[in-house]
Amino acid sequence: MHAVTLAMAEALAKIPDVEIDPEGTFKYILVRVKAKDSDAHKDIVRGTKSAEYHNHIFEKVNAALEPLGMECKCLGGGKIEHNNTEKKLRVFGESTAFGKADHSVSVEKLKIVFCDYEVTWSDDKK
Repeated sequence: MHAVTLAMAEALAKIPDVEIDPEGTFKYILVRVKAKDSDAHKDIVRGTKSAEYHNHIFEKVNAALEPLGMECKCLGGGKIEHNNTEKKLRVFGESTAFGKADHSVSVEKLKIVFCDYEVTWSDDKK
């Protein structure tokens, strides 16, 4: 049992905390990824302009991680404004389908990956 848990923890560690588009304003979701049959989990941020709706992002993430033995739960969504010229990220808004993500959690994840950026969040809708 211990080896399975260790393998799942390693698999979780390999999943990037953040995957977002390099520029623009787009929808994002905060997802809790949990190893099946384990308490091990992590929260990840995913966002892309190619998604018309928040659930499109979730469906893509879930389809990619389920075969790896992971369970995904969307914790909410919003939008990210990514200005790579000015090195700024702004997190705001909410998802109609999933509700508002805890933007403070999303911002902490973004700050680790984009450590040279100014990363802010608000409860503004736009």
